[in-house]
Amino acid sequence: MAGRILVGEGLRPGKKPLRMVGVMSGTSVDGVDCVLCRCRPGSVEPERAWSRRFPKAMALRIHAAARGESGSWECGQLHHDLGRFYADAVAAGLRGEAVDGIGLHGQTVFHRPERGRPATWQIGEPAWLAERLGVTVVSNFRVADLAAGGQGAPLATLFHRVVFAKRDSWTLVQNLGGIGNVTELDFRGAVDEPAVRAFDTGPANVLLDLAARAVSGGREAFDRDGRRAARGRVDEARLKCWLRHPFFRRKPPKSTGREEFGEPFFRAVLEDWPGAVEREGDDLLATLTEFTAASVVENYRRHLAKPSGGKEARVILAGGGAANSHLVRRLGVWLARWNPGVQLVTVDELGWGRQMIEPAAFALLGAYRMWGLPGNLPATTGASGPRLLGQIT
Repeated sequence: MAGRILVGEGLRPGKKPLRMVGVMSGTSVDGVDCVLCRCRPGSVEPERAWSRRFPKAMALRIHAAARGESGSWECGQLHHDLGRFYADAVAAGLRGEAVDGIGLHGQTVFHRPERGRPATWQIGEPAWLAERLGVTVVSNFRVADLAAGGQGAPLATLFHRVVFAKRDSWTLVQNLGGIGNVTELDFRGAVDEPAVRAFDTGPANVLLDLAARAVSGGREAFDRDGRRAARGRVDEARLKCWLRHPFFRRKPPKSTGREEFGEPFFRAVLEDWPGAVEREGDDLLATLTEFTAASVVENYRRHLAKPSGGKEARVILAGGGAANSHLVRRLGVWLARWNPGVQLVTVDELGWGRQMIEPAAFALLGAYRMWGLPGNLPATTGASGPRLLGQIT
């Protein structure tokens, strides 16, 4: 019943505007993104954003934990080391400014929401931020939705609806982080709110980053602007095989993670493609980039209806993958094959930095928790009803 109980009045400052910091580190494991926002129920205004890269040793520790290679002592130590890292990152960006609270997503090291024994785990101890900055921290957002029968993801949907819904239009917000997720916002008839659907689409940057590190011998963390992929040739047979992955056929609500499209998938690719890293690195990246773009649109084709009625139709790209011009071009090609009338834009063109969207979403979710308002959309996560998301430190 805890998910149905509102927070005590001492923790809920009415519905007044809140100045919140959103803190997000995603499945790409490149660093932490922070954004300072002014939040009201139904609106978010960004003030400033900043990022801090993970030291190489910490990134390697996170990767090891996400692969299930770390013991309880190391995971416990990493949980607190990350909390201190987040606290340092927020303090450095705030420069002593006063805020009302922090929405901390934490670092996902395990996410398996299947029915039976669903579980998710985001590490990074929030007490270090609360102590260092002297403000309320809301964290561990996903578990209340999971306990209510949902996927615990995607949770940026509320933010997408608040910021990007446009009357008389059909909008898809496609995040290209480590894992991709989409939110559909469709105004139908004379209703005041759009119909909303959201789900994970599968791999985005995670496989590309693994390949870039392998091909470069660890010298490159990612394929900058997709340059290697643009030089390579796509292996069409392997692409068709990968697109038969059962996740793409699975009906929403659905979510995924590195367990499905991270190191295990990449190891299987290399076992099937001997010499890819040593002799055909550009072809490997070209094929994985094509797979990422094609799998996004394959989800649209299977699970979303094409826009109708002459409405404006657009796909808005966010996340680090929106900076990969080759990936964006290939996504545009696959999108045009599915529906040539859809406009493809990036969040930068709409006044939001591409790395701001997910931390801003958790700033808003943190504010909703402090206001005592539910933050999940059950129709998109599969939960049995609205829930307060996040635990308060």
